[in-house]
Amino acid sequence: QVQLVESGGGLVQPGGSLRLSCTVSGSILSIYVMGWYRQAPGNQRELVASMHSVGTTNYADSVKGRFTISSDNAKKTVYLQMNSLKPEDTAVYYCNLDAVTEVSRSVRRRDYWGQGTQVTVSS
Repeated sequence: QVQLVESGGGLVQPGGSLRLSCTVSGSILSIYVMGWYRQAPGNQRELVASMHSVGTTNYADSVKGRFTISSDNAKKTVYLQMNSLKPEDTAVYYCNLDAVTEVSRSVRRRDYWGQGTQVTVSS
């Protein structure tokens, strides 16, 4: 069973920093994309940052220059370094995995989500 476990959320003052981590486990055969999404109350879930298997990254315009996505393949972990945080960054942040996995002898491309971690930016 594939699992995504997130950590690193919390309360931070405007201008502060946080680093989110997402560790994946299970029968993962190949990864296409790993990414971070967020959802604020009353809003749709939106892409924050993504990293493709070839190493290319993509960021929402609202976080460019402030957030950085990275990965440690040995630890099977993807990170989101968030600097210069703003109150509008407040949301639940979700890790996403787009990968080929084996589940009950079925090998195919699947989409997985973490449980979410709350980030609150407030003075």
